[in-house]
Amino acid sequence: MSVIEKSIELNVPVNTAYNQWTQFEEFPRFMEGVEQVRQIDDKHLHWKVSIAGKQEEWDAEITEQVPDQRIAWRSQRGARNSGMLTFASLANNKSKINLRVEYEPQGAIEKTGDAVGVVSQRVEGDLKRFKEFIESRGQETGAWRGKVS
Repeated sequence: MSVIEKSIELNVPVNTAYNQWTQFEEFPRFMEGVEQVRQIDDKHLHWKVSIAGKQEEWDAEITEQVPDQRIAWRSQRGARNSGMLTFASLANNKSKINLRVEYEPQGAIEKTGDAVGVVSQRVEGDLKRFKEFIESRGQETGAWRGKVS
């Protein structure tokens, strides 16, 4: 398994950052290669992505979700991955996201891309695009404040 850890500071309150991140179906707006995320229910998502020109699909389960604090997940079938996103308030209008992703590259192309840092750069770019997305809007597109444990 490969591990990526990234963080980014945002010029929005922690609840705004958290609320937007819970809008999983909006991920294609700022995540490179993500074509669709369909929320099946409070705990399950179906992903469609393009990785190195190859279409991938998988189902993920949200294993923990605490408003304004963290969201954790793991894949159930398809591409093996898991991770956790934590949210921290730095000030009234400033917050920080810490992301940890564990994944298993599939095939020679993905393993080579992983070895040269392509996935790490993609994740960093996704966080930067999320920052631009939420800061330019100034408010979230929706919110889900439920708890999963």
